[in-house]
Amino acid sequence: MHAVGVVHGRFQPLHIGHLEYLLAGKAACGKLIVGITNPDTTAIVEEPTQPDRHLSSSNPFTYYERLLMVEAALLGAGVPLTDFRIVPFPHSRPELLRFYVPADAVHFLTVYDDWGDEKLRRLGEVGCKTEVLWRRTEKVTSGTEIRRRIATGGDWTDLVPDGVAAVLNGLPGTRRLRGDDA
Repeated sequence: MHAVGVVHGRFQPLHIGHLEYLLAGKAACGKLIVGITNPDTTAIVEEPTQPDRHLSSSNPFTYYERLLMVEAALLGAGVPLTDFRIVPFPHSRPELLRFYVPADAVHFLTVYDDWGDEKLRRLGEVGCKTEVLWRRTEKVTSGTEIRRRIATGGDWTDLVPDGVAAVLNGLPGTRRLRGDDA
């Protein structure tokens, strides 16, 4: 058990696979720091291993909207508010991470593809302690699929935690995906 652990993600939007990751990270530490990547449009850069992640259509939710999703997911899963913190996480500029998370924290990662290996490499290069929670080839679901379903009026609520569905229904980002006035 580590004192402080860090997990990170884009959470565009947060889905049940993300919740599995968040809870696995929390199970391995006393205090969990959840880093939200691409916190603003100036932090988004093109990633060769993930060709669409920099597109505005792949990033419809603001940092604050994603913070609400993370909070709803963890609280809904029974994690006390005192056991986690949510911070910006500039993974495209890992040298800046020292301004957002404690230097002695352990960064928990899941690896599904080359992008996961790239994040592991970047964190290691700047001296972050890392621990891979699992390596898999298949994801539970994807933000891409959820965004597609929202945009086309399909059912998406089974792919996100209940608290996140409630948050998403009231967000401007969801209305933007549907093409409604935001």
